[in-house]
Amino acid sequence: MSKIEDRLAALGVALPAPKAPVANYVPFVRAGNLVHISGQVSIDADGGIKGVVGVDADLETAQAAARLCGINLLAQMKAATDGDLGRVTRVVKLGGFVQAGPDFFDIPQVVNGCSDLMVAAFEDVGRHARSAVGVYRLPFNFAVEVDAVVEIR
Repeated sequence: MSKIEDRLAALGVALPAPKAPVANYVPFVRAGNLVHISGQVSIDADGGIKGVVGVDADLETAQAAARLCGINLLAQMKAATDGDLGRVTRVVKLGGFVQAGPDFFDIPQVVNGCSDLMVAAFEDVGRHARSAVGVYRLPFNFAVEVDAVVEIR
């Protein structure tokens, strides 16, 4: 088990099997040492966190949704590294999308749910550039979606 997986276990995070694509795309693409991971929604074995943030879900729930996205990104990273998260040399960028209600503006704080998990898992290697955007709708009514670019060896 890698140091990253030890940190995740200490946080109580068990990585699920990577989610299969729901349309005509692949879960990740490697280009040189960069892996571009397709957007991961706030889904888990119980169905995940859905709804409009600020209407159906509060900030704390939305942060948990972003954390679920992070867990799903980690599962894809593990698949992209043939099961060895220690091969991740940098989390380069996260792109966060929040299905936000008309009066909800704390988009960056929501996406922190994913960012905080990356830093907890990878420490300084997990510090990344980021976008955090409020959107009208996300696939299947999920509250949050996050994609990523990571560097691997």
